[in-house]
Amino acid sequence: MTDGIYVGNADPDALADRGWLLGHFKPEGDARHSTDVEIKWGRHPQGDRRAAWVRGEERTALLVLISGCFHMEFPQRTVVLDKQGDYVVWGRGVDHNWLAAEESVVLTVRWPSIAGYAVP
Repeated sequence: MTDGIYVGNADPDALADRGWLLGHFKPEGDARHSTDVEIKWGRHPQGDRRAAWVRGEERTALLVLISGCFHMEFPQRTVVLDKQGDYVVWGRGVDHNWLAAEESVVLTVRWPSIAGYAVP
């Protein structure tokens, strides 16, 4: 990539950074480098669950269901995404976890992309 354009496929590209396709963790000069936003392509087998709750989140996030059935868990409620295009948005400071109730594909966008956070 020398012209500021990157063409790829989410499935193989997602393997490099645990699903994250775009964000501060991509090299400077790469079209996928951004400090404004992060984008993740997530493929999750049935029963896949995040290992631990995210606490004290400093970013806002949007998660869109592409296929499957995906549960977003928050301290006061669980949101079930089961129709293609279902989505949920949560803000800074909202603790969360997730569970793939069925084999699922989700797209997550979060902002800003904060250096110092490890790619989860």
